[in-house]
Amino acid sequence: MLGTPIQRLRVIAILEGISYLLFAITMPLKYGYDIREPNMYVGMAHGYLFVLYIVLAIYAIIRYRWNFRQSALTLVASIIPFGTFYADHVFFKKVAADKKVG
Repeated sequence: MLGTPIQRLRVIAILEGISYLLFAITMPLKYGYDIREPNMYVGMAHGYLFVLYIVLAIYAIIRYRWNFRQSALTLVASIIPFGTFYADHVFFKKVAADKKVG
């Protein structure tokens, strides 16, 4: 299932996006209720997933020879809420389908 670089990128993109959105829960806990632990764990997981996403994205950019627009979409998606979900929906899914056929 996770045999190709694009398949790995898709999985990490979704996990990274989820970890980003979890801050919407943990930040109010941290600053509103002084409960710091959830934010610490989500932050650590998000950091690891972010770095892994960037590494996999750069590998996919090189491996699949994406143009500037595709590369920029892939990299910028990681810093925008819902960005990785959008990139997966409009771009990564299509690339994965093309790689299965071709």
